[in-house]
Parts: sequence; structure tokens; C-alpha cells
Amino acid sequence: MATSGDRGKWAAASPRVCINEVLTDDELRAVLWKLQTEEERDGFGLVCKRWLQLQSSERRRLRARAGPAMLRRMAERFSGVVEMDLSQSTSRSFYPGLTDSDLSVVAARFWRLVSLDLKNCKGISDAGIIALGNGLPSLQVLDVSGCRKLTDTGLIVVSQSCSKLRGLHLSGCKLVTDGLLQALSRNCPELEDLGLSGCHNITDSGLSTLVNGCRRLRFLDLSKCSKVGDEGVSQIARSSSSSLKTLKLLDCLNVSDLSIYALANSCENLETIVLGGCRNVSEESVKALMAACSSSIKNLRVDWCLDVGDSSVRCVLSRCRNLAALDISCCDKVTDAAFHELGAAEFESGLKVFKASSCPRITVAGLGMLLEFCKFLEYVDVSSCPHITKAGCEQAG
Repeated sequence: MATSGDRGKWAAASPRVCINEVLTDDELRAVLWKLQTEEERDGFGLVCKRWLQLQSSERRRLRARAGPAMLRRMAERFSGVVEMDLSQSTSRSFYPGLTDSDLSVVAARFWRLVSLDLKNCKGISDAGIIALGNGLPSLQVLDVSGCRKLTDTGLIVVSQSCSKLRGLHLSGCKLVTDGLLQALSRNCPELEDLGLSGCHNITDSGLSTLVNGCRRLRFLDLSKCSKVGDEGVSQIARSSSSSLKTLKLLDCLNVSDLSIYALANSCENLETIVLGGCRNVSEESVKALMAACSSSIKNLRVDWCLDVGDSSVRCVLSRCRNLAALDISCCDKVTDAAFHELGAAEFESGLKVFKASSCPRITVAGLGMLLEFCKFLEYVDVSSCPHITKAGCEQAG
């Protein structure tokens, strides 16, 4: 049995071992990747300079607000970054914001990027986007929503140089035309997500050309595309029938029942459909679409679809077992009858969000029937419904 004196002699004879002399870089990386949270990984980098350098080189995501000089320094430190967020807030944009010279540095130094977020970087132009296209051949996702100076000229270069592009978001890029859709069709067959909200120059012809080459579309946002109508939507339905999961047609005033029936006939896997403001869409076409997508639909917006009434709302609630969110705001034909006999459905509703603001014919009684059927509701909006008052709800329990 060792005495305390023996232990002291052993400790004195044993040399101290530094962990940095024992563990290799690969072993330290293995330790780093076992850390679960961002806070833990940041703490790893505080141990010493070597650990900080390893942590920096292994970082895959980076969000920054920096000019060219700082971007160069960041490129030296964070050499493994593949996802970068340089987006700006719409309400608190910093001055002068991201510029074309900044994008030139990104293109030259962060050549491994596969995802780049430039939302609301209003200072960039085609020159910066061309630099990105030429310098980032591995780019797969690009978000330039709100970059209002961009035109087809720069974005076509991206489509030509980044053939693996899977996601492109152009919301608010009002200068984009069908010419870009033609380029995407020719050069980007793997495109899955395309956001074109507010791109007023996009037409049915451009959409028809797009889906000739891009047949894997999963997400398509055409909200507020005023020149898009039944021809374009019908062509999308036929060409992307098996892949399309999300379609947004908010305030597409030229969309009518022809589009909705085309979707019902072809797109049985739709999970999110936004028809808000499509005033030429009838109740019967909505019922046909919900019957076709009853097992897949999760989110439905039909606010301001003025023909939507009791039978279509009842159809949605009683047949769509996976529905999580429903918006029928400003559908003034909907009454309490929409919620009658919902208990006869053969499933337990999982609806979590229900919006019915400005529906003047819904009362507290109708709301009570809905709540009885939808036991998992987390958010209900019945503002501006004159027959639903706080006092009435309290009286009804």
C-alpha cells in the first residue's frame, strides 16, 4: 500500500504532459465535432491559439458585417466556410452597406461557398454578381431578395457559371425578366427552389420555358407577379407534378379556376399553397384541389378569395388530416355552418394556426365548434369579426 510520501515521490518523478503535445490536429478536430452547441464550440476556441485556429478552420457557417479589408482577414481565419450570410435588415441597414468590391473579395477568397445570403444588400449591382458567378463555381444557393439594382445581365452569368444551382431567391428584383428564366432552363437543371415574388416582368411564356429545363422544382413563389396567369401555372403543374411541394400565388389576379384544376389534376404532393387575393378562384376549384391533396397539404391560404364559403372550409377541415395552418381571412361568405359536423371526421385534427380576421358571419358558437374539433390550436386570429367579442368568449367559456 502506497503511503502519502510514496505518492509525492511518484508525482515528483513523473514529468508534466501538455495536452497539445499529445493530441494531433485530427484528434482535436474529433473532440470539436463532438461538441453539441455553438457556445461549447466557442469555448473550445478560448483554450489557446492552436485550438482557436482549429476551431476557425472548421467553421462552416459565417455571418458577417464587414468591408473588404476585414473580409480578407476573415478569409484567412475561416478557410473552411461553405455558408455565408451577408444579408442586411430592411429596417436597420448599415451605411454604406455591402458593395461590389466586397463581393469581389468574397468571390476571390471564399471559393468554397455553396450558399450565400445577400438579402436587402441594396448597394450591389450586376458587376458584383458577375464577380460572384465567375469566382464561385460550387455555389448552390443564392438569395438576392431586395437587391433592386440587379438585372438579367448579372444573374445570367451566375446561371452559366454555377450549373449546380439549386436555390435562387429574387423577391423584389423588379428588373428581372423572362430572359433569366430562359438561362436557368438552359443551364441549371438541378434548380429546386425559385423565389420570384414581386418580379413584375415575369410572364407565362417565361415560366413555360423555365420548366422545360428545370423539372425538379419543389418551391416556387410567384406572389405579386401581375403578368402570370393560367397558362404559366398550368404548365408548371404539368411539368413539376411529382416534385412541387410549395406554390405561392399571392395576389396573382390573373389566376383562375383553370390553374387550380390543373394543380388538382397533376400535383398531389403539394404541402403549401398560397392563393390569397386570387379573387377569380371559386369554391368548387378549391374543394377539388383539397380533395386531390388531402393527405399532403399542411398550409393553406385562401384569404380574400371572395367565393370561398362554408362547403370549401368544411372540406378542408374534415378531409386534410395533416393541415397545420389555415387562413380564411376576409372570406365573408363563411358562416358557423362551416364548422358543423366536424366531429364526424375519422381523424384528430392537428391544426395549430387558424386565421379568420374580418369574417363578419362567424360567431362565438362557430368558434366553439372549431375549438372542440381542433384541440391542438396554438394561435387563433378572429380580429374584426363583429360577432366575436371578449365578453362573448368569456360567457361561452
